[in-house]
Amino acid sequence: MSIGIAGFIADSILTPRLRQTGCLVVYDTYQRYRDICLGLASDTVRVVDTSESSIESREVALVALREVGESNVTGKAVLVYVPAKKPETDEAKQVDPFAIYAECGTVFPHDDGDEYLSLCLRAKPDRTTEIRRVFADTPGGPSFAVIDAIGSGGGWPQLRAVLGVESAREILCALLAPTETQTGVLKGQEGWQPEARDFLHAALSLTLKTRGKTWNAIADEVWRFVLFSEFVFDLPVALPEALQGVPHAPVEAKPVTEDVCHRLRTEPRSSSVYIERAQSIEAELNLPELCSAVEDLGEKDTFPFEERTFLKRAIKGITSDAPDVAHSLLARHEDSVWMGKGENRSQWDLVRAALSLVEACVDFERQVPEHVRSLDSVLDFYVGSLREVDRCQREFEQATSDCFDASGVLVAVITTARARYRHLTEKVQAAFVKHVEAAGWPPAGRMSNAESFDRLVADYLKENGRRVAYIMVDALRYELGIALQRQLTEEGTVEIQAAYAQLPSITLVGMAALLPGAKSGLSLALENGGILPRMNDVPVVSVLQRMSFLKKQYGDRFSEALLGDFARGKSKTPDTVDLLVLRSGEIDSEMEATPEMALSIIPNTLKLIRVAVHKLRAMGFDRAVIVTDHGFFLNTQAEAGDICAKPSGTWSVNAHDRMLLGDGTSDSNNVVMGADRLGIRGDFAQAAFPRSMAPYGGGHIYFHGGVSLQEVVVPIIVVKLETGTRPPVARMSVKVSYKSGAKKITTRLPVLELLLTLDDLFAQVKGIDVLLEAQDARGNVVGETRPGSEVNPADRTVRLVPGQVTQVILGMDPAFEGKFAVKALDPTTLAAYDKIDLETDYLV
Repeated sequence: MSIGIAGFIADSILTPRLRQTGCLVVYDTYQRYRDICLGLASDTVRVVDTSESSIESREVALVALREVGESNVTGKAVLVYVPAKKPETDEAKQVDPFAIYAECGTVFPHDDGDEYLSLCLRAKPDRTTEIRRVFADTPGGPSFAVIDAIGSGGGWPQLRAVLGVESAREILCALLAPTETQTGVLKGQEGWQPEARDFLHAALSLTLKTRGKTWNAIADEVWRFVLFSEFVFDLPVALPEALQGVPHAPVEAKPVTEDVCHRLRTEPRSSSVYIERAQSIEAELNLPELCSAVEDLGEKDTFPFEERTFLKRAIKGITSDAPDVAHSLLARHEDSVWMGKGENRSQWDLVRAALSLVEACVDFERQVPEHVRSLDSVLDFYVGSLREVDRCQREFEQATSDCFDASGVLVAVITTARARYRHLTEKVQAAFVKHVEAAGWPPAGRMSNAESFDRLVADYLKENGRRVAYIMVDALRYELGIALQRQLTEEGTVEIQAAYAQLPSITLVGMAALLPGAKSGLSLALENGGILPRMNDVPVVSVLQRMSFLKKQYGDRFSEALLGDFARGKSKTPDTVDLLVLRSGEIDSEMEATPEMALSIIPNTLKLIRVAVHKLRAMGFDRAVIVTDHGFFLNTQAEAGDICAKPSGTWSVNAHDRMLLGDGTSDSNNVVMGADRLGIRGDFAQAAFPRSMAPYGGGHIYFHGGVSLQEVVVPIIVVKLETGTRPPVARMSVKVSYKSGAKKITTRLPVLELLLTLDDLFAQVKGIDVLLEAQDARGNVVGETRPGSEVNPADRTVRLVPGQVTQVILGMDPAFEGKFAVKALDPTTLAAYDKIDLETDYLV
């Protein structure tokens, strides 16, 4: 085999192309490759040198090409050497007599990768800095002899032997972030230091200043040099004067510097080391203060202060109506090393959620005029697509409540997103209320909540052998029903339809409306200044009264339990039961008490429903009907004093500050209607409600009771549970890991990694959902995944794709400290795929 750069070009570039195509035209402006081409002549390779006579060469080349085409000899080929520039345009090819041969085979140089510099770098990847320096000093490029002389001394034999690596990049990475074995060797052996100094000078033009001979002393200086060099290369403007004296690599070393930094950031083993080193160097050089006047820091976030700057730019993109800027920065930082810090990742996730909400509001606001011409059109618009804005808002508010922002950097984007949502909802609300005022409620020709039991449960139970679970969930608004529907598809055929809540849209009225015969039998009485729901004159105010009402109708065929108890196996259902009612009131009760902190209850409730439906299927139930009493509105965008003044009149009942019952007169802020026109039968003549989204009292972040799409459009989900044996599940395993095996967490927002592996290489599995929980020794949940791009905000499951590492934030309970286990669970059965044991070791 040939030696040196000439041999590399002959053996690795030209010969493979000749073998592949049978015909190669080599254009050589500087006549650098002529001897290489002539040296390839053999019994099977005909070389045509066009240097002497173009006309004769054409004839010879034509004959040679014909011979190649007619020959049956394997490897027969023709090489045409042309000492001229390669024609680039079609016009230039038409006048080039040898272009036709290139069309029959291939050409050299083919692209930028065939440039002389690129070939030299490929031939000697360990000497990129020296090669680039030689090319910079030699117009037209150095000779082969000069390139061959670079690194001819042998290439760092001690370093290669000590570290057990080969390439310059591997040596540099090992010096910066050695493995445990490499660390032991570097600290235990001598003699490698002088060679390391020569290597660093050759690879990076770094002349070590430290006189220390230990690995620690050398590594400290190299880390600072390499990271600061990448920072300089990426900076699109001049360095601040105070930093111009800090040593950094020449531009020739840019490729190796950027490659090594990228490796250190992206390798799981070295990323935590990178973070610690970058933070230390940033503080040592005082970069945040010295670069405070620099507006454009480039594209890379070598140091943590740059990541903060990019976050601010993304926020500005949203607040200044430049979403493309925000999208670009979000995409660029999806896999940033600084996402390994849970606090940072949660802030970027909030910005991502804010951008989704703002863009959804802008998009739907354009559509509003064409969808608000009638009550039916408004309802269809909301059920069909507009409810997606509520999903975006809920996910945004979940991200906000889960995010820690001590510096206040997120205030502007939170304010912007909430203002956009407020503007859209008020616009839609005005049209919706106008149509309700004209047409009444519930809407004609559509299913009211008061019909749900009779139509979906009672009629079904008339057939012998049918078993139905009636799952009554308090405050499950419509967009959550859509999310739940998607989660239940594994259990059978799932259908969702919109229903329309009984007014006032409060729990004691809405739950009564879900009982048998409610459409004709429900009435509201006035008692002790409050509402008393009656079913055929029987009080159904409390849970006990409502369950007794059902028990009286169905006897031993009826049973009831709390949803959580049933899902966790704490309740038993007799085989005689055909109607099982499962109750859940956690969403409403928690949101009423602490709305700022209680959004996490929503994923927990949906998780329990999913587990319960799976158990119902195994128990032989045919159908699960999931209903709710009312929706809700998240009023986080309300400003101080943002309340609605009550209309004049005598109002005996104030239902959750969103509806008044009694007598009065409409005004510009309020609608007052006959109670019967709003589907309210009983002791009340009239009802009043705000035209806007404002309540009658202040301080309401979460509310229901009134007339808005979010409060009164609710889901009904019917799951037709499949019987029979399921197809076998592909064998798979889920691996949970934290910081390459670390056993203690130092932050309340640790970032964990999940990996899905298929044991069957031929299994057709695109991905699975996994539930990640931190549990104490008693099984209490002390940490859950935080919403983000990898986590479904509705139920906090993580979507895993085979072979792809997924990072997620685990939000720990602030009140918990001690030992715990992180478990990856099947969200349907709660069976554990994997677990790791950890312990808290918080710095603060």
